[in-house]
Amino acid sequence: MNQNAEILQKAISGSLKIIEQDREREIISRRFGLNGGKETLEQIGETLSITRERVRQLEKAILIHLQISAEEGHIPEIAAAEKILVRNLTEMGRLAKLSDLADKVYDREATGAERAGINFIATFARNLMVVEENDRYYSAVGIAEYGDSVTVREKVDAVVDVIRKNKQPMTLDELDEKLDYEHPDHIRAVASISKLLATLNGMWGLAKWPSVNPKNIRDKIFVILENKKEPMHFSDIAKEIKESNFKRKNVTVQAIHNELIKDSRFVLIGRGIYALSTWGYKKGTIADIIKSILEKSDEPLSREEIVKQVLRVRKVKETTILLNLQNKQAFKKVERNLYTLA
Repeated sequence: MNQNAEILQKAISGSLKIIEQDREREIISRRFGLNGGKETLEQIGETLSITRERVRQLEKAILIHLQISAEEGHIPEIAAAEKILVRNLTEMGRLAKLSDLADKVYDREATGAERAGINFIATFARNLMVVEENDRYYSAVGIAEYGDSVTVREKVDAVVDVIRKNKQPMTLDELDEKLDYEHPDHIRAVASISKLLATLNGMWGLAKWPSVNPKNIRDKIFVILENKKEPMHFSDIAKEIKESNFKRKNVTVQAIHNELIKDSRFVLIGRGIYALSTWGYKKGTIADIIKSILEKSDEPLSREEIVKQVLRVRKVKETTILLNLQNKQAFKKVERNLYTLA
């Protein structure tokens, strides 16, 4: 057990000793999940044969008792535990998801009971505050002097609102220009507790946006191509996904190829080479591309100009383009070096 773990465990044990009644100690332990999974008011009430409301009343009274005891110095172990948590929170931007804070404090992936212990201490410690988890926010712990849970939720909502209005992912520096914070790290801390946001490769966006929260292979392909900003061979796309920060990145080259074929966002522009349709690339054969180019032109085009325009949207050999131009059913040579539609 590392030093932080020992100090936190002593703070938890010292706090529980202040609770005189066994039943009240059991209620707190089970409500916070100190010895296992967190239980609801109903579950505890059924076990102890009391109403849900009575459990809620007892929990509130116990936490007030613990808060007063800590402030009056009756739980000496709390001061050391607070110091550890405040120091780590300062390094993390004054606020952090409970799971992230616990992992940092324990210098590894913390257990559920360890996360519960930190949440328990932060709930009544004077210098700490807690944001309870719901559909919009992750469970989080912050330094009390920088705001209570209501203030923190308002800050989170403000970040979400800026990103939503921007309609595309933003860097922390871009967010910093729109928001009033001392440092971009504070914005990162606030944004990290929102369930409506996600981040990838330094960009923050709405969790429903594939560019920051790709949930399937097609979305991951899109992110890779968008970040690369140039056409790629499907085997190279597979390699990039395996080396990425995506949560699930075990994909086969064949699976990548199959998804590229199915999705209209991707255009085959050469032998196994794909680009994004938003870059101006069009589906179709080389003959189709030449036909489209000539249809848009008010006059016949030279062979060189046709080759130039085709190469903008296709990665093929020049000879392939010239061979397609020889299709007399589709194209007509009107002068020595000029072509139009047949």
